[in-house]
Amino acid sequence: MDISSDEADDWFIESLNTYKDLHVFQLEHPTKVIEWTGEKSICVLLLPLKLYAGENQGLCAERDFKGQHGGFSEEPIESLIHIPGTRCAVTTGSSSSALQIWDIGGDDNDVIKRTGVINLKSTSAKGIKIAPGLTDEPAVLHGSCISEVQLTEIATGRVLYTVAKKSSDSVSGLQFVNACVFLICASNGTLLMGDTRDPSTCHYPLQDSKSGLHWSFGLRSDSSQSEPSCCTVARLSSSGHMLLSDLRDLQSPFCQTKLNVQHSTSKNDFLNVSWAPVLNRCLSVSGFDGTVHIYNTLDWSTEGQSPQPVFSHRGHEMSHEAKYSSSTPVVTTYSWHQSRPKTLLSAATDGSLHVWDWVDKIIDR
Repeated sequence: MDISSDEADDWFIESLNTYKDLHVFQLEHPTKVIEWTGEKSICVLLLPLKLYAGENQGLCAERDFKGQHGGFSEEPIESLIHIPGTRCAVTTGSSSSALQIWDIGGDDNDVIKRTGVINLKSTSAKGIKIAPGLTDEPAVLHGSCISEVQLTEIATGRVLYTVAKKSSDSVSGLQFVNACVFLICASNGTLLMGDTRDPSTCHYPLQDSKSGLHWSFGLRSDSSQSEPSCCTVARLSSSGHMLLSDLRDLQSPFCQTKLNVQHSTSKNDFLNVSWAPVLNRCLSVSGFDGTVHIYNTLDWSTEGQSPQPVFSHRGHEMSHEAKYSSSTPVVTTYSWHQSRPKTLLSAATDGSLHVWDWVDKIIDR
């Protein structure tokens, strides 16, 4: 990647005013599995062996990034979720059609132990998507294609619900709206809404004009609200098309726009769109290049003009590895902190791992 020293220096000087905090770590290998598990703790597939710090940061491994619990998996981990309110994590691997159940340890135990395996009837080991259930007993919603989506109780492995629709369309993502209602997004952009009290699902296909693309989705919901308008669905295509819908009419998006994003990769493995848990109507996208873009959708109109991000994290593009690499790093994953409004984790294909708190130039000035 051709990044001049002047460009990198300019970004560093600018970052002093655009970030409240910016911690830059380097993993031995890239990861696409990171998730917040607490106020100051994360679960990551690999722990950093090297640390990079600016002159005024003074990062210390034992102070800023202390390993609390660790364990080993017998196969590469494709995805991971933490079950809220528990010490339980669920993972999927790249070589088996099974869910791995883990205990991430307590104050008196630093070992992450595998406590169970749920064998699935999936015909494909790759591409299994998982989401935590919102029931009283810990459960996980999972599936690689629409017809294989089911809800399984973690403690017993008992299947609580199975989608009745016969479809081989691959699952791009799934998420619960409340304790019973959930959404599935197929990789072709089709949305399905289901209810664990009813095996049938409602089907909302995309218009033909936007077919043939790979789609990712993110759901913004407030479990304390019952109004459908409080749940907003964002769908992002591999070409940068963005559709916003709510549960009152999933077939007809209330906003459609085209993001001005750069395509530095032909793969869709890392395409990601997520709503900020705390900031109202803010969402973020990544997977096109080494940047995480943050948008305020309150500024979006229904006329389809290309919106501008309120912030773009370019740190992975400006990393030491990216500067001397022949290929452009691509953000593999990121995760919003659940209570700190503008704090995120992000990782890229060059092994960089960043923890950053960005500055809104309008609100924070």
